[in-house]
Amino acid sequence: MIVVGVDAHKKTHTLVAVDPLGRRLAQLTIAATTTGHQQGCEWMQQFGHVLVAVEDCRHLTCRFEVDLLAARHSVVRVHTRLMAGARRSARERGKSDPIDAEAVARVALREPDLPKACLDGPYRDAKLIVDHRRLLVRPRTAAANKLRWFLHEIDPELPVPSRGLRRLCVFDALEATLLGRAGVVVEIAIDLIAECRGLTERINALEGRLRRLVRDLAPALLDVPGCGVIGAAAIFGETAGAARFKSKDAFARFNGTVPIPVWSSNKVRVRLNRGGNRTINNALHMIAVTQVRGTGEGAAYYAKLIAAGKNAKEALRVLKRRISDRVFRALLADESARLQHDQPATQPVGLDA
Repeated sequence: MIVVGVDAHKKTHTLVAVDPLGRRLAQLTIAATTTGHQQGCEWMQQFGHVLVAVEDCRHLTCRFEVDLLAARHSVVRVHTRLMAGARRSARERGKSDPIDAEAVARVALREPDLPKACLDGPYRDAKLIVDHRRLLVRPRTAAANKLRWFLHEIDPELPVPSRGLRRLCVFDALEATLLGRAGVVVEIAIDLIAECRGLTERINALEGRLRRLVRDLAPALLDVPGCGVIGAAAIFGETAGAARFKSKDAFARFNGTVPIPVWSSNKVRVRLNRGGNRTINNALHMIAVTQVRGTGEGAAYYAKLIAAGKNAKEALRVLKRRISDRVFRALLADESARLQHDQPATQPVGLDA
């Protein structure tokens, strides 16, 4: 099969076709517009059925992927870190758009299990909402930290609950306390309260939307002990379909809970995997920490690992891997339930008497 590699940029996309041996056949640069995408699809027709491999920069390739899928092309995504080795092994030295596109195509020839692109759906909606919420939390945290110093300057004995500067009732109480006081510090504090209030209202609205989405589409994931709405939404959106992974081990490798072997001779050793999807890895870490602090199955398993001689970090990593397997099963169960729900009910055909 001919593979077409795509190096995407904001204004142009460069396409390079390679044969099954990785030899370059042709190349084309198109505009990153609907007309240019149509030109690229027409150019691919000369090779018959092709596999299109795009560099995984979805903010640049999203529209092109939609047009490729509408033209019934098979599309896979190539992570940028995989391209470096392909460029180093190429005979042509340097870096250019055709060289990068050819590297993308050669990675697709070498790697059989690359993630497949699909049309936007609830997975991307969840990912976008989670990312947008994260961007709102950062300025709220900065404003809240600054507000605490001003409140301490105004009145050191003013009661401000821990993590209270994210609750609307606390903002109401602080505004009532500052009402009637004078000074620039008070004015700035009132402005910061208004800023925190506005951000909190937007964050709460996004969290409510995520809550409804996850309850409808991933109820089994929410049943995992320690998994809250935000963590479930992050895992749901970043995974983009657990069925695309061939096993729980492949999913664990994707989220970075599989340790990396660093041994030789007879002594088996591994080290921490700092790769993988860090958003999912962080969500799994929070689930593990929650389970360890509780009294459920995770806490018992963690205590068993500590008794067996592992230190706290090693035991937590092993627990994270076990939680990854549990989450994978939950995601598959949710997807199976959605497929059964979406299938139209078949009506039995009756015979006339």
